[in-house]
This record gives sequence, C-alpha cells and structure tokens, in this order.
Amino acid sequence: MRARLLLCRPADGPAFFVICFACIPSVLLGVWLEVAYSAPIWVQFLVTGPFMLATCIPPLRPLKGWLIASQYFYKAEEGKLVRLPATDAPQSVK
Repeated sequence: MRARLLLCRPADGPAFFVICFACIPSVLLGVWLEVAYSAPIWVQFLVTGPFMLATCIPPLRPLKGWLIASQYFYKAEEGKLVRLPATDAPQSVK
C-alpha cells in the first residue's frame, strides 16, 4: 500500500485549479474596484490582498488531498510508451 501511495503525486495540479477558479474572482474584484471607484493603490492592496489570500490559500490542501485520493482510488500510474511491433516496410511502386 505504501508503494502505491508513493506514486500518487499531484505535482502542480492543486495550484493550477486554484489559479483557474479562485484567483480570477480576486482579479475581477481588483479591476472592478479600479474602474468603479478609481481607488488609490493602498486601497487596492487593503481590499484585494486579504480577499486573494482568503480565496487562494485555503483550497490548496483540500484540493491536494482530493487529487491524491482520486489517484489512489483509480490506481493511477506513470504513463508508459507502448512500442508497436515493427511491420514490413511498404513496397515502393515502380
């Protein structure tokens, strides 16, 4: 069992999902704040900074756990190239 767990490595999967689904609302909040109120940069940092930290960092650990559990459940392995047997070379037409 331990050997199978060693093969389950999510790499950058959780960070990718967080960037795709959680950071986009944070950026949209910052853009909306700038367009609607022309807020100074310190207000941007004060409002969007905590929002970004709250929406991007907490989901990382659950997403990593979910990816490892799904790899374990579906018995994921490293990809392997399958070599096809060599066939006879096609005959050239004269």
